[in-house]
Amino acid sequence: MVNTPSQTNTSRSNTPRAPRPVTKARLHNIAVHYLERFSASREAVRRVLERRAFKANRVHEGDPEQARTWITEILDTLQRQGFLDDSRYAETAARSLAARGHSLRAIRSRLAAKGVDRDHVDSALHRLAEDMAPAGRDAQDTDPDLVAALAYARRRRLGPWRLPEVQAEHRHKDMAALARRGFSSETVRKILDATDPDEAEALLEE
Repeated sequence: MVNTPSQTNTSRSNTPRAPRPVTKARLHNIAVHYLERFSASREAVRRVLERRAFKANRVHEGDPEQARTWITEILDTLQRQGFLDDSRYAETAARSLAARGHSLRAIRSRLAAKGVDRDHVDSALHRLAEDMAPAGRDAQDTDPDLVAALAYARRRRLGPWRLPEVQAEHRHKDMAALARRGFSSETVRKILDATDPDEAEALLEE
């Protein structure tokens, strides 16, 4: 049987291409392209480059130690140029995660998983607490987890944002939804014990 041109093209397109040999310039371009698409920590970019280098070196028998040296040099350069900044990344990521309803414990865990060091995480969470404090209140007088949990419950219409006649029926489901975001049982209980949105929002004034 003779393959038609379309069959031949399909066969070729389904064949995975072998990775190109790794060079310092290629790794640098990969890092820059990644950072153009994603906000990332230094460690996250390192992992991306190490994966690409490993795949290429497995095919072309490159030098893993040389690749690791290149990667460190590339990361140092990008950091000096301002493309990589773990402090800035931690603050941006913390605000984004809090806005999506994650607890401080969950945010800390996420940032640690991204390889952000503890000092940057602590600083980001401190700044987050300041940002989340209601107008006229100091950060130390505000529970940022409560602010984030209320925002999540409000957006998802959980607990006191449900119709009164179905709140009890959905209590366990709403409790689980908030717990999955990393909020403590005390914070969850406070919100779900509120009978309406006004009572829930008033928790911030206590």
